[in-house]
Amino acid sequence: MQQTTNTILMIRPVNFRMNEQTAVNNYFQEDLDGKNAEINAKAQVEFDAFVEKLKAAGINVIVEDDEKVNDTPDSIFPNNWVSFHANGDVAKYPMFAENRRRERRDEIFIRLEEEGFKIENIIDYTSAEHEGVFLEGTGSVILDRVNRKAYCALSPRADEDLFIEFCEDFEYSPVIFTAYQSVNDKRLPIYHTNVMMCVAENFVVICLDCIDDKKERKNVVKHLKQDGKAIISITEKQMHHFAGNMLQLRGKNDQLFLIMSEAAHKSLTPNQVTTIEKYGPIISSSLETIETCGGGSARCMMAEVFLPKG
Repeated sequence: MQQTTNTILMIRPVNFRMNEQTAVNNYFQEDLDGKNAEINAKAQVEFDAFVEKLKAAGINVIVEDDEKVNDTPDSIFPNNWVSFHANGDVAKYPMFAENRRRERRDEIFIRLEEEGFKIENIIDYTSAEHEGVFLEGTGSVILDRVNRKAYCALSPRADEDLFIEFCEDFEYSPVIFTAYQSVNDKRLPIYHTNVMMCVAENFVVICLDCIDDKKERKNVVKHLKQDGKAIISITEKQMHHFAGNMLQLRGKNDQLFLIMSEAAHKSLTPNQVTTIEKYGPIISSSLETIETCGGGSARCMMAEVFLPKG
């Protein structure tokens, strides 16, 4: 079992804009002046440049175009609706925003099979939407695949009971906490765990300042230390530059890279960069439009493919 893969699925946007339905609890989103067509064109330029950088490092990027007819402004973030696992299982997740539910497209599975991957079972949690219960994939759930632990910051998009059900189905031990951010002097839950935490093979990047409850914070640290992870702590300010929204991937010759946005990279201190680079180079790319309007960054754009080859 590996923590990292060399294959990811990415969805090229055709209707990207600020999604009014997710803005209610994604405090990272901002509206940009400009027509939606202009914003989408800028997002496409950022997307294409990012994909080129990943491919140049030897990462296998499977790009699927979004479909205009679906009108899905957040389709660029596929890791929220699907996850692909090493035993051939695929999970489909219930989404908070109604217009994001249209992002789930079964033809993506056909594409992966055409690319030589094998899908054994599809575990579908989407009926939870009828009860107003959500769990948004590897946005809500951070997997330590090697140590079989799943970390989840509870929020309107991450339901505790459903998270526990996922852990039972996929044989992970749940580590549950709540993470907060300051919004207009109030402490409000962070919408996705993956903006404040990234688990790599030998280290973790995490904003411990977001876990207000001391017991919960201590418990998270205990689990990470137990599993021998070096802890790279980021500040809440760095988190707002998406410094928690990173993903470790394998490139050519199995080399490990840490993927992040340019904004995240620039927010890191020289010490943090040095520590990260002990484990492998950083790849960063400018995602300014995507981050500002979408409220998500590099990690959200990549759905890892761990499926076995057929």
